[in-house]
Amino acid sequence: MKRTLYLKFLSGYLVFALLGFALVSTVTNHGLRNQVETLEARTLYTECTEIASRYALNYYNGSMELADLHGHLETFSHYMNTRIEVIDISGRIIIDSANNAAPDSDTVIDGFDISDFGSKYYMVSRFYNTFSENHLTVFAPITPNYRVRGYVLIHKPIADIYAYSYDLLNVVYLTLLFIFLLAFVILFLFSLLIYRPIRKITSVADAYIDGDFSQKINIHTEDELGHLAAAFDYMANELNTLEDDQRKFVSNVSHDFRSPLTSIKGYIEAILDGTIPYEMQDKYLNIILFETERLNKLTSSLLELNKFGSHGKTILYIKSFDINYIIRMTALTFEGICSEKHISIELILSGQNLYVTADMAKIQQVIYNLTDNAIKFSHPDSSITIETTEKNGKVFVSVKDSGIGIPGDSLKKIWERFYKTDVSRGKDKRGTGLGLAIVKEIIQAHDENINVISTEGVGTEFIFTLSLTKE
Repeated sequence: MKRTLYLKFLSGYLVFALLGFALVSTVTNHGLRNQVETLEARTLYTECTEIASRYALNYYNGSMELADLHGHLETFSHYMNTRIEVIDISGRIIIDSANNAAPDSDTVIDGFDISDFGSKYYMVSRFYNTFSENHLTVFAPITPNYRVRGYVLIHKPIADIYAYSYDLLNVVYLTLLFIFLLAFVILFLFSLLIYRPIRKITSVADAYIDGDFSQKINIHTEDELGHLAAAFDYMANELNTLEDDQRKFVSNVSHDFRSPLTSIKGYIEAILDGTIPYEMQDKYLNIILFETERLNKLTSSLLELNKFGSHGKTILYIKSFDINYIIRMTALTFEGICSEKHISIELILSGQNLYVTADMAKIQQVIYNLTDNAIKFSHPDSSITIETTEKNGKVFVSVKDSGIGIPGDSLKKIWERFYKTDVSRGKDKRGTGLGLAIVKEIIQAHDENINVISTEGVGTEFIFTLSLTKE
């Protein structure tokens, strides 16, 4: 399996490291140099102004000798690690801390023009080729009697100033290194906590693609990955049983269709080839009609059940209606078959009217299926009770018979499609095994509940709930 996701994150980490290093080497370095240069120029300008206003001004006023001024300049120069000069307005050097220049020295800075400083009080250059490398030069005017007579210049090698920025830059590089290490630790934790579970999910998903649904992911974390793993395990379990369910479904459908089709085919062939005499054909034609109706009922049930699906939603037409009235009308439809089997239907209804909120047509189908089921498995000369009760905003509808009952090991299976208990197969000739499955789907579509209580040889009771209509 290609580790494309991990390579993407690793590549992203390397790009982050390279870009971070490049950013610090260029932008941060340039910013630090400018900042240090500005701060140093400000500091030197303060000192330069102090020298100009106190010491150089005293020299021009005649209150300080040149030798004394030179001594002060040497002291300041040594303290600040700089070179200090006093020049007149024409650029002639009056005194230089680096050597003992005499008054009225003929040493002139060639091309000196104070306007070259522009609006700033400092410049970075070789200062008219005075130095072999760039220096930071600040100036302050000497103004005895408010007249500019000269300037104090302080020079400092720019390399010395940038050396401090390089020290700061090293701190930045060290911090960046720790950030890279921290990012690598985060990447490692990502690999353990996120990437490995994703790889495991992907590996198991590949097994599912190959048809192997036995593998489990087994990630039990309380986060999205844990939820995804649980969803995959559930899906695998559903898919693992899907093939068996499909085989059972096809087997059941084939069986329920094959039996009537075989009978129809056999009787029609017997009629056509004269095996069945003419005077008996009506009897077998009625059998063919019966089997055709059985096929029609099976097809209709399948279509009805297909509207629901195991996870789908059916469209419900919810309205308020009288459940007691629906029960009375449904019971009337069974008068004929109840008379034939000598079965009575007893109605115990809560009040004259009892209004519920549901899909009336589908609830009528539920009552019809449960009543039909009860009649099929009731003994002759027995009774069926349909009862409604109201409790806590719910209406409980009960359909109870005193028939053959359902074996205990079959109670959980009666809701399955096509399922028929062994004891019912002999009695339920017309059944499709889909009636109770349809009932369960309809009740669940209403977000209601249905339960069954049964004792073999005693009888069965189905109870389902509906929402009582609020007045």
